[in-house]
Amino acid sequence: MKKIFSVIMTLVVLLGCTACLGGCSNDAEQTIYYLNFKPEIADVYEEIAKAYKDEKGVNLKVVTAASGTYEQTLKSEMAKSSAPTIFQINGPKGYAAWKDYCKNIKDTAIYEALTDKTLAITEGDAVYGIPYVVEGYGIIYNAEIMDKYFALNDRKVDIKQTDEIKSFADLKAVVEDMTRLKSKLGIEGVFGATSLKNGEDWRWQTHLANIPLYYEFEKNNVNLSGDETKTIAFEYANNFKNIFDLYINNSTTDKKLLGSKSVADSMAEFALGKCAMVQNGNWAWSQIDEVAGNKVDEENIKFLPIYTGMQDEETQGLCIGTENYLCINKTASAEQQKLAEEFLYWLFSSSTGKEFVTDRLDFIAPFNTFEEDEVPDDPLAKEIIRYMNRDNVTTIPWNFTIFPSQTFKENFGASLLSYAQGQKSFEQVKAEMVDDWKKESK
Repeated sequence: MKKIFSVIMTLVVLLGCTACLGGCSNDAEQTIYYLNFKPEIADVYEEIAKAYKDEKGVNLKVVTAASGTYEQTLKSEMAKSSAPTIFQINGPKGYAAWKDYCKNIKDTAIYEALTDKTLAITEGDAVYGIPYVVEGYGIIYNAEIMDKYFALNDRKVDIKQTDEIKSFADLKAVVEDMTRLKSKLGIEGVFGATSLKNGEDWRWQTHLANIPLYYEFEKNNVNLSGDETKTIAFEYANNFKNIFDLYINNSTTDKKLLGSKSVADSMAEFALGKCAMVQNGNWAWSQIDEVAGNKVDEENIKFLPIYTGMQDEETQGLCIGTENYLCINKTASAEQQKLAEEFLYWLFSSSTGKEFVTDRLDFIAPFNTFEEDEVPDDPLAKEIIRYMNRDNVTTIPWNFTIFPSQTFKENFGASLLSYAQGQKSFEQVKAEMVDDWKKESK
């Protein structure tokens, strides 16, 4: 009986192997491995994996790196034979580190659906990283207060509505006239407080600084993933100064007191109608909405670009970008690469996938597969999408992902506070900023 059983088992194995020669599927080949960057949405991706399995019959293995450990986890996982098929990079510097693993995805359906292709990570004509969620920032304004100003008979500007503000000169004229008439408008200042408290100054030392540096990099055709970014000239420092001075000279708070102000302070001032404008991003909607006694209706919350006096800035849009780009591992098998492409397009184009993206992940997804009503339900997110879909508008990308260090940002912020308090000239601020960039880039 033992001999007979042994012969039967041998035949079973042989028949199984023969059958596979005729086309058995390999479970590993039918599995997409996605290394997720965001721990806060790990549970949602598990639901997405189940939904994708039900609809397409393909396994989605999702591994989520612990907070602050993504690069370390990616290095570890890429060294394994079963490396991630889909992974993420954080911008040009991330691409420089992982370019040997990034597949050219220019000819994929997901890239074709990208609304603003300037947002992708590219090198030459090739595309290596696609943003899957975008955010944006600019000057948030209260349309009700602006309309009240434009209805005044004693205003001194010819501009008749906010949409006619197309340059720094326009913005400056309107803001300074509104300051003159602030008592009639019932505001304490045109802008909310310029928060320069340590740790609360990222809107200026990072987000605002991004604009003149973007123009500098564009003018000099700088490769953002190379060593050219190790030094800067801060060529458009005066443009930074233009808008920064406008902020601190026309705000709710004396500029010598800005070192005690936080971002929350300025957002509360906006929510309570104490100011008409404030620089921030679409993430600020939750802050505005949650302020007790909020006086700003949703339909009155709009965005203006941050104008600084650059040439031809009439076509400038908002600063829209991300620190999160999807990549496909070019070292994976051809079949797995194809499965990855199909999954990504499904997630951002199918009714099931888009419902997860909009309602569960709360992403502003930068793809033309989404209809106007398939977006997060807040006014600033809708404004971001409106600007992304406008023709002949230049989006300012998030080049601050290449800023050399947090120390650089903190030092720059401290210098801006000293300038606001009259302790430094702006020339000193510029010189220190340029030197610090070079030092920290080493």
